[in-house]
Amino acid sequence: MRASLRSRILVTALLGVLALYFLLPVYWLLVASTKSTGDLFGSSGLWFADFRLAENLVNVFTYDDGIYLRWVANSVLYAFVGATVSTLLSAAAGYALAKFAFRGRETVFNLVLGGVLVPATALALPLYLMLSNVGLANSYWAVLLPSLVNPFGVYLLRIYTEAAVPDDLLEAGRIDGAGEARIFFSVVLRVLTPGLVTVFLFQFVGIWNNYFLPLVMLSDPALYPITLGLTSWQSFADRQPELYQLTIGGAFVSVVPLMIVTAVLQRFWRAGLTEGSVKG
Repeated sequence: MRASLRSRILVTALLGVLALYFLLPVYWLLVASTKSTGDLFGSSGLWFADFRLAENLVNVFTYDDGIYLRWVANSVLYAFVGATVSTLLSAAAGYALAKFAFRGRETVFNLVLGGVLVPATALALPLYLMLSNVGLANSYWAVLLPSLVNPFGVYLLRIYTEAAVPDDLLEAGRIDGAGEARIFFSVVLRVLTPGLVTVFLFQFVGIWNNYFLPLVMLSDPALYPITLGLTSWQSFADRQPELYQLTIGGAFVSVVPLMIVTAVLQRFWRAGLTEGSVKG
């Protein structure tokens, strides 16, 4: 019992340190977003000074005719549409690789695994040249189309499908006269809900925080996501010091949607949705 108590204390202490490590930057961002530009550099970074959060947020949303709101809308479009379509494509590909036997299946899966190992920065220039040749550079499609491909999502959902979707359940649907499309959308996707949520969250956060791809693809500030827009503000902050505070406030606002999405989808992060539906 003493050993068990000691291990629990050590694990709790380790988790506390990790939580502090991850939450400290968020706390600093919250504190910094309440300060004026002068207090941002002239006061302690971990404590409040003259509290002016509301005024700072108004400045963020109204600066340059409200361009920040346009960046927020662009980020929502890129992240939500990209993550949703990417998750559905990954589910379809993972389901096909897991439950259908065809020639070259393992070769295709190995190519998918190879895609996981390729860094996104190595693909940015070829993607730009390809999209530029078809006239899609500097458009919404230039960011959306590359976001639809998610090799890690295909890999994860193939593994999850093999473990969570019983063959007997699929055969029962076929015996009842359901087509493959209906089985996939009505049965398989419901079983895969925890895996789908996981892939969606990874892809949503990845697209929301993506900086390099929009930097390569976009030149029109009206198409920028939040990450690229805040960087453009920061690049002019030496000449316009108020942009330091606008960048901090904009960064704080950009964290809020990620918190909301995680909190809303957390309740779907459960397994065993079809436990007991098929008897072995």
